[in-house]
Amino acid sequence: MTENLFDLLSSRGFVAQSTDAEMRKRLESPVTAYIGFDPTADSLHVGSLVPIMGLMWMQRCGHKPLVLVGGATGLVGDPSGKTAMRQMLTREDIDRNAQAIAKQIGRVVRFDDSATGAKLVNNADWLANLNWIEMLRAVGPHFSVNRMLTMDSVKGRMENGGITFLEFNYMVMQAYDFAHLFRAEQCTVQMGGQDQWGNIVMGIELGRRTADADLAGLTFPLVTKSDGGKFGKSEKGNIWLSPERTPVYEFFQFWRNVSDVDVAKFLGFFTTLPMDEVKKLTEHQDQRINDAKIVLAYEVTKLIHGQAAADQALADAKNAFGAAHDVTGDSIPHADIAMSELEVGAGLLALLVRANLATSNGDAKRLIQGGGVSIHDTRIDDLQRKVTAADIKDGHVLLKAGKKKLFRYDVR
Repeated sequence: MTENLFDLLSSRGFVAQSTDAEMRKRLESPVTAYIGFDPTADSLHVGSLVPIMGLMWMQRCGHKPLVLVGGATGLVGDPSGKTAMRQMLTREDIDRNAQAIAKQIGRVVRFDDSATGAKLVNNADWLANLNWIEMLRAVGPHFSVNRMLTMDSVKGRMENGGITFLEFNYMVMQAYDFAHLFRAEQCTVQMGGQDQWGNIVMGIELGRRTADADLAGLTFPLVTKSDGGKFGKSEKGNIWLSPERTPVYEFFQFWRNVSDVDVAKFLGFFTTLPMDEVKKLTEHQDQRINDAKIVLAYEVTKLIHGQAAADQALADAKNAFGAAHDVTGDSIPHADIAMSELEVGAGLLALLVRANLATSNGDAKRLIQGGGVSIHDTRIDDLQRKVTAADIKDGHVLLKAGKKKLFRYDVR
C-alpha cells in the first residue's frame, strides 16, 4: 500500500461526507470500491472529472476500482439534482453512450486484470432482465417510503412539481447495485458526488439487511465556481471531454480562463501535482496566478487528451495571444470558407453563429453592440456588416469575440 486514500483525498479537497467514522482505517487495507456514471450522453463533461479523479487515486493507492455504467438505471434517470424529468433514451442510445464514456474514463484509469486494475461493469447485466415481481419481493420489504421521501434527491423534486413513479424507483435500483456488487465483486465501498448521499446510504442498508454486508460510502463535494455559477459550463453549454463536442483548444482555454480564486482548488481536484507544489503556484495573487492557470490548463488537457494535444494547445495559445499573434495553429478553432462566399459577402452575424462564438443572431447582435466583436484586430460596430474578400489576411479571416475567444475561417 502507498499513501492512505482517505488522507490523500482529504488533502486534495475530495471528501464531503463519509458514512464510516473509521473510513481512514478501512482504507488502510486494499478494498474494492465503485463509482457509477450515468450514460445519458455519448460524452462525459468536466463535471464528471471529480469522480474520475477519485477512481484514479483509488487505483494509485492500491485499491481496485469498479467503473459502473448505468445501462439499466440510465433507462430510468437519476432525479438527484434535477428539477424536471430527464429525457428518456432508448436502450440502443444507452449502450452506445456507455461504450463511449468507458473509453473516456480509460484515458485516466487503467483497465486490466491486475489486483488494482479497474473493471467495467454495467448494471444492465443484472437489472435489465429481472422479473418485476421478483425484484419487488427481493428488495421491497427493505425500503420505507417514508424514509425515501426524506432523501434530498426526492424532496427536491417533490418541491418542484413532483416526481414520477419511474424516477422514484431509481434509488431502489442503485441500492440493488451496491448489494449485487458486494456479492459478485466483494465491493465494500461506494463513492460518488454529494448529491448521491441518499442513494449510497440506502445501498448500504440494503446490503446489510440482505447479505449482512459491512459497507461504507464516501461522497465528493459538488464543484462550484467562486461566483456561485455552475462549474463546467460556458456560454455555449457544457465543456465536454470529447474533442468532437469541445475542441481541445476550447477545452484548454476553459481552464486557462478560470477565476483566480478557483485555481488552487481546481489544481487539487483535477491534476496530479503534489499539494505543496499547488501551494507554491497559487500563494501569490499577482501575475504568477496566470502562470498557475496555464499549468492547470496544460495538466488537465494532458490528462484527458494526451501530451501531444496539450503541447499543441499550449503552443497555439501562446502564439495567438503573444507578440507573434500567430493564429494558424491546428488546435485553434477553425473551418473552411469558400472564396465565392466572401466575394458576394457573408453576413457577420451568421458567421459568428456558425463559428459558435454566438448562440444566435440575437446573441451576435448583443456582442457587436457591446463592442466585443473584431475582424482580425478591427472592432466592428455595424450590425449589417458583411465579411468580404477584403477581410482576408494571410489566407484567413479571424473573428474575435471578447479578448479570449477567436475563430479562424480558412479561405478555400
